[in-house]
Amino acid sequence: MAQIRVTMEVGNDGVAVITISNPPVNALAIPRKGGRFSGGFDINVFQKVHETGDLSIMPDVSVDLVVNAMEDCKKPIVAAVEGLALGGGLELAMGCHARIAAPRAQLGLPELSLGVIPGFGGTQRLPRLLGLSKAIEMMLSSKPIMSEEGNKLGLIDAIVPSEELLKVSRRWALDIADRRKPWVRSLHRTDKIGSLSEAREVLRIARQQAKKTAPNLPQHQACLDVIEEGIVHGGYNGVLKEAKVFKDLVLSDTAKGLVHVFLAQRSTSKVPNVTDVGLKPRQTKKVAVIGGGLMGSGIATALLVSNIYVVLKEVNSEFLLKGIKTIEANIRGLASRGKLTKDKAEKALSMLKGVLDYSEFKDVDMVIEAVIESVPLKQKIFSEIEKVCPSHCILASNTSTIDLNLIGEKIKSQDRVIGAHFFSPAHVMPLLEIVRTQKTSPQVILDLMTVGKIIKKVPVVVGNCTGFAVNRTFFPYTQSSHLLVSLGVDVFRIDRVISNFGLPIGPFQLQDLAGYGVALAVSKEYEKAFAGRTFNSPLVELLVKKGRNGKNNGKGYYIYEKGSKPKPDPSVLPIIEEFRQLTKTMPGGKPISVTDKEILEMVLFPVVNEACRVLDEGVVVRPSDLDIASVLGMSFPSYRRLLRHLTDNLLVGSGGIVFWADTVGVNHVYKSLKKWSEMYGGGFFKPSKFLEERAIKGIPLSAAATSSPSSRSKL
Repeated sequence: MAQIRVTMEVGNDGVAVITISNPPVNALAIPRKGGRFSGGFDINVFQKVHETGDLSIMPDVSVDLVVNAMEDCKKPIVAAVEGLALGGGLELAMGCHARIAAPRAQLGLPELSLGVIPGFGGTQRLPRLLGLSKAIEMMLSSKPIMSEEGNKLGLIDAIVPSEELLKVSRRWALDIADRRKPWVRSLHRTDKIGSLSEAREVLRIARQQAKKTAPNLPQHQACLDVIEEGIVHGGYNGVLKEAKVFKDLVLSDTAKGLVHVFLAQRSTSKVPNVTDVGLKPRQTKKVAVIGGGLMGSGIATALLVSNIYVVLKEVNSEFLLKGIKTIEANIRGLASRGKLTKDKAEKALSMLKGVLDYSEFKDVDMVIEAVIESVPLKQKIFSEIEKVCPSHCILASNTSTIDLNLIGEKIKSQDRVIGAHFFSPAHVMPLLEIVRTQKTSPQVILDLMTVGKIIKKVPVVVGNCTGFAVNRTFFPYTQSSHLLVSLGVDVFRIDRVISNFGLPIGPFQLQDLAGYGVALAVSKEYEKAFAGRTFNSPLVELLVKKGRNGKNNGKGYYIYEKGSKPKPDPSVLPIIEEFRQLTKTMPGGKPISVTDKEILEMVLFPVVNEACRVLDEGVVVRPSDLDIASVLGMSFPSYRRLLRHLTDNLLVGSGGIVFWADTVGVNHVYKSLKKWSEMYGGGFFKPSKFLEERAIKGIPLSAAATSSPSSRSKL
């Protein structure tokens, strides 16, 4: 680990230069790498507070250091900002009497994305330097601005080339000392706040907006309260309230979940025997995508907008043209929403070439196969591309369920076979599940991880099995929902409970959107792979027989009409009743009586149970990988909130599936599954051995894996 250093050198001009060195982002640790001012407070300290509950670990920096030692110092202090000044780093800079920055330095206060508020005076100084509206926008969105914008708005005093940054900053300090430049203590400024009535109107509008964009998240309203305190009672009082509210929020369940997800995402880049053996990633300049359907066109879009050349192959001109048009629509859509400039959109489109044969595959660095889930078709394609692609070319499949050993069974280069499982829509969803077999080479894994980061995905390396990590963990999600319906629970109530929990939509609306063909094909794969512990539901087959195909034909569980939100379709109820008559699972032929909390648990505890098997078999490197995959791939909520219903208080959604299960209580999950298994029979609810062992011994699911025979078998 790099040593944390703080040095001070006094030059002949009498100016002392204090340098912080704590690679890689110059986190402000408790006891600065060149090119980065500071990435903010060390997030690992939050985790220690969450583990111990000891708030004394958090330093009282805001008043002691930033106000007393820096802002009220009798000598002028100038911040020389290069690379980034985020969170506590920007707050330290704002406590200085001037800020000089290099071009394109990032400035921001992202604390709300971690469930807290700025804690070193940021809620008070940013509005005074930047203006109230812009400061609120930056804090509530957690999005940084560039130093050029900061300079225009007054946050930055001057922008100079990197090589002149120190020289100009030294001179600026001398100019302040000699009164040639203003000596500004930002906490005492009021000129950018406006009148009290104007400020309160800005805050009122911000509160309304936060209720819409971040409902049930306490840190947004708390941040606005603290800002208002400083406006009404002065900056110093605002700083004191900020410190108190910050400490309250640090221990909140929301912060625990969001900090866990943040650290979990960082840890996914560490893969034993891949990232720690001295390998260097190879360049990937050109990628062939086979299949221009929804997934293939989305994958091609993600590559193109990241400056990677794409060859798109289809079986005929009609399909190829359709795929190209979809990619064009994707890219133009990104441009229209401000995600891409017009020039970058045109450049991306110029890097696409459509083909009907393999003639352009002779110099590709990677092939991503994205055709329908058919083993014979995928095997045929892999045999063909092995012959035409260069020897270094990575042979990847976007399959979501099929065993990669089967796909690559008939080729010699099995060390180059890997899964590149994107989530739909592929150019939007942030997760890339990288599936390795026992034969996949570490170099191939590292190269695909690197491509994943280039195209702005979060790569998570997992082992090879039916459904891999995410889809396998969540296969009981749909099945338990169907089982509940067979027991007499209302379809639309289940969807409401799940969306109230924090998932974007419920399982039945999700099935409508995904299409019933996918549901039928995937369920057969799981029935084969996990016989004896699935719930084989005939509901989708019944819907198809009645002419329904979800959103595809506007008729599913919901009615889909252009220009309006999906509405529950009452005409689906007789089909559901027919389904119940077929399954005969209702005790005594009568619907069961359940609370919202029980519905939530009966849908999600079987998912936790499967997550236990995934952990036990070593399908993921670490439990937190499954957490981040569930958040980014399945939109599992990353925070906790309390929803008050007529019948229940639901403590909901937190930090990913494993983290949530530990919070709910492993023993509670185990006992509930055991009870339902005895009540309803069959193997669907039966607790796994891993869950049983953890419950009996009182060990969290997130604790290190045991040395069971199956452990680590997939990686």
